[in-house]
Amino acid sequence: MVSSRAYGLSHRYSDRDGKSSLPAGSAGRRHMAARRALRRPARPPADHALHELITLSRALLNAPDEDAILRLARDHLVTGGSYSAEAGYLKVGGDLVPSPWNGQTYALAVGRRVRELAGQDGDVTVPGRPWGRALGLRGPGALHGYLVVTSRSRPTRAERSLLSLLVQHIAAALSVAIAHRRQREDALELHRLREERTALQQQLISVVAELSYEQAVHSLVVGAAASGGGEEAVTRALHGLTGLPALIEDRFGRLRSWTGPDRPVPYPEPDPVRQNEMLHTVAKEAGPVRIRDRLITLIRPHGEILGMLALVDAQDEADEHTVLALRHAAASLAQELTHLRNLAEVEVRLHRELADDLLAGTDEPGAYARSEAVGHDLHGSHYVVVVQWSNRTADDSFAQTVSRAAVAVGMRSLLTRGSDHVVLITGDRPHARALHEALARDTGTRSGTIGVSAPCDSLEDIPHHYEEAQRALEVRLHSRDRYGTTFFDELGLYRILGPGNDYRELETFVQEWLGQLIDYDSQHQAAMVETLSRYFDCGGNYDETADSLAIHRSTLRYRLQRIRDISGHDLANVEDRLNLQVATRVWKIVLGGPG
Repeated sequence: MVSSRAYGLSHRYSDRDGKSSLPAGSAGRRHMAARRALRRPARPPADHALHELITLSRALLNAPDEDAILRLARDHLVTGGSYSAEAGYLKVGGDLVPSPWNGQTYALAVGRRVRELAGQDGDVTVPGRPWGRALGLRGPGALHGYLVVTSRSRPTRAERSLLSLLVQHIAAALSVAIAHRRQREDALELHRLREERTALQQQLISVVAELSYEQAVHSLVVGAAASGGGEEAVTRALHGLTGLPALIEDRFGRLRSWTGPDRPVPYPEPDPVRQNEMLHTVAKEAGPVRIRDRLITLIRPHGEILGMLALVDAQDEADEHTVLALRHAAASLAQELTHLRNLAEVEVRLHRELADDLLAGTDEPGAYARSEAVGHDLHGSHYVVVVQWSNRTADDSFAQTVSRAAVAVGMRSLLTRGSDHVVLITGDRPHARALHEALARDTGTRSGTIGVSAPCDSLEDIPHHYEEAQRALEVRLHSRDRYGTTFFDELGLYRILGPGNDYRELETFVQEWLGQLIDYDSQHQAAMVETLSRYFDCGGNYDETADSLAIHRSTLRYRLQRIRDISGHDLANVEDRLNLQVATRVWKIVLGGPG
């Protein structure tokens, strides 16, 4: 830039025709010499311009990045003379990105023109500037960007040469900066790849170790299950792997196996409500679940819960290896319990076929031989037990529930299903409450009824005793307290109302004592017979009878008086009262009530 100003001064004292304006002669020669002397100091030394270019080149090469290089070029042009840097562009990802210092006034027009040049140098029009040009900043085989330069006057050839040299230095600096940046990026990428490779190697080592451990656990647990030791062998293996007490419970919470210290004695009786809540909580999760001091997983092949496997971990010591061992043990147990269940289902089918034949009537020699084959002793007295639950249909699931409950209370029995009930043929007289209580725990409700026959000493009498058990069930269902266990041999008067009696005689008896009341109820949509039946059920207690019918005491008194008037029978008379009570029982239990 300094040389451009010197070039301009050399023409300042010449006329337009190129001739001297001073007089000729010696005086003229002296004046010319003086003028030449004046011109010499105005031309800067050549080494000064070179020094400036070298200094700028060093600064460009030391710039930290491409933006800094363009900024240095702009500042040099501003301070160096008539040139100005209007805009700078860097090529990033195939697009020309403007420098932050670009002016906003003509940014869109200039940017559009630069992109139109498509990598070539070209003129740029900027208002107020006679001369403008977009200069490509090119490196080896690539365009790094553009520098848009304007001037207040058209530059001379020397100025253009100097500007071209400056652009080459800027482009060279950009090439170096881009190479350095790519080198740094490559170094960072190489470092990242090495770290990723190291992490993958560590992960592979961990996976191999885990697979080895998993294979060892699998072999140990499967070997324990296959050894014939059953559930206890699995809990022993699990305790040996984890060091924690291992236990198995059935789905109802009863202990099946425990290996390890601190076993509770006696083992606590399960709470059906809490047990169901716990099973629901664990079933929602995919793996073992911690509940208080136990790590629990379910044994459920094909979605059906057969039991629960747990580790007692009071100190919260379980890690991923403990969880892995627990899962393998649960999977092994699922196969074992499924096999045992399949065997049990075959046994149940054989038991059911034998029970069906006994209830229908079969030959004794064949029945004894079949009972020995299924492991049930038919010799001695037997009882027929009929079970019906209000919230359960008599399907295979409920039959299995009854079977488990019977085993739990020590009943040795054959089991089958009727249309709406489950039937047990058992060799021992059932406890008055044990089976009902066990089923109440398993089903979660006490709304069930059980009828038990009188003892049967001959196989050919089992069908008759089946009817007795059904009669006991029916009497209980029509009583005030319909849920619980009723024995046929404790029915008293109701025993003579059982199957086998002449229904015509019973109907005649009921018609004789209740006929007028039955007709009145039918004609007036009333409930006189039911009111009388409830009155007898409540022992003649007015308040209790009124409450059971959900009517007022005065309404009950009115109904009883209407019953006297309609039937013509006196409730205060002992004979009338007895016959009326028996008639209501026959009407309700034997004849089916209003139906």
